Amino acid sequence: MLTSEMTPIMVTYLLPVVVIWSLYMGRRSWDARRNKQALRENVASGLTEPQSLHPVINHNRCIGCGSCINVCPEQAAHPVLGLIQGKCHVIGPSYCIGHGACKTACPMDAITLVFGTETRGVDIPSVSADFETNVPGLFIAGELGGMGLIGNAIEQGRQAMNSIRKYLSGNPGLVKEVCVVGAGPAGFSATLAARELKLKCVTLEQETLGGTVAHYPRGKIVMTRPVRLPMVGPVRFRETTKEELISFWQKVERQSGVKIRYRERVDSIERTQNGFVVITDKGTYRAGAVLLAIGRRGTPRKLEVPGETLPKVVYRLIDAEQYAGRRVLVVGGGDSALEAAASIAEQPGTVVTLSYRSPSFSRAKEKNRNRVAQAERAGRLKLLLESQVQEIAESDVRIACKDGVCCIENDAVIVCAGGVLPTGFLKKTGVHVETKFGTA
Repeated sequence: MLTSEMTPIMVTYLLPVVVIWSLYMGRRSWDARRNKQALRENVASGLTEPQSLHPVINHNRCIGCGSCINVCPEQAAHPVLGLIQGKCHVIGPSYCIGHGACKTACPMDAITLVFGTETRGVDIPSVSADFETNVPGLFIAGELGGMGLIGNAIEQGRQAMNSIRKYLSGNPGLVKEVCVVGAGPAGFSATLAARELKLKCVTLEQETLGGTVAHYPRGKIVMTRPVRLPMVGPVRFRETTKEELISFWQKVERQSGVKIRYRERVDSIERTQNGFVVITDKGTYRAGAVLLAIGRRGTPRKLEVPGETLPKVVYRLIDAEQYAGRRVLVVGGGDSALEAAASIAEQPGTVVTLSYRSPSFSRAKEKNRNRVAQAERAGRLKLLLESQVQEIAESDVRIACKDGVCCIENDAVIVCAGGVLPTGFLKKTGVHVETKFGTA
């Protein structure tokens, strides 16, 4: 029974609680409406395809705590996750960069990280939790295994070498040497880790230090995260240029004393009783374990159209300035295509056309989509969505568009359609490759 003495107590203590609770519930309701609207807009714009690894949320387990939202590195730039009716939803799948922090942060184990979707499959080699493939002693780390982020690749290279050390120590009959194939972020990290662990290691790289990163356009801003680089310790890069990052790695290479065999291509890997024989275009190596850190690009994906063998057709942009004053066609819808088109459009006297087969750039980052949109509004770039190149000639290109076939004058073509996964090489080595349609 309430007394007159209890009323002031209720006002003093309960009323603030009621007010705070009302404000909290009001904010959640407003957030839910905003998240629903963002989801509808992304669906309407065709931004429904994640770039690579991405979360799938079990709503039977989700308690709506928001821990996954708080740790998402892309959330501030553009919402990837959002609460709707008390459950977390992926509201911006195209903005997900595969960081994976959401899964670790979830206290209810409600998040599964998967590759591909029901409509778009992704080829992924079969790899265990310790980075070993179905072939004993053959390990995979980095982009080849589906982890395209620089920070994740560095961490995987380090962890994979720890797994290799355990594998070699547990199999005394093997050759006590490691062969690392590739010197991109994962391969370089693994090479440093091998030296730190005092493992005998040979690293083979068919091009230069940095792998895919070395092929980025000049001045490209590289997004990474703080990582622990073997023999160096914590490295706190978050945003830097390609050149600065490569320069830092070169400095580490010199100071660490690791030796990488550049310009040496691996032709085959054969399994033997005491490990592997790695055959290159320059020699033969024996190893007890092999780490593949070769990336996913493999051979550039071709358009398979007449005229594609002309000298004016290339498959990556190195320097936008070389296209000043020229008529350029860029083909593709990923970040590399959009970056190339926007960078070339900024050069004096250029006429740039960007052709993409889909109705939207669902695989590209918002920043790159905005750059292209600004260039189009400024009249520096012509955008042809839902179009496909039919034929490339010396001075023009024929393109099938929504309204029919158009012919544009052209001096150069840059095809940024990604690369063909080296599936043949993997299968020849015995590695199982599975096409993932929204599965882990």
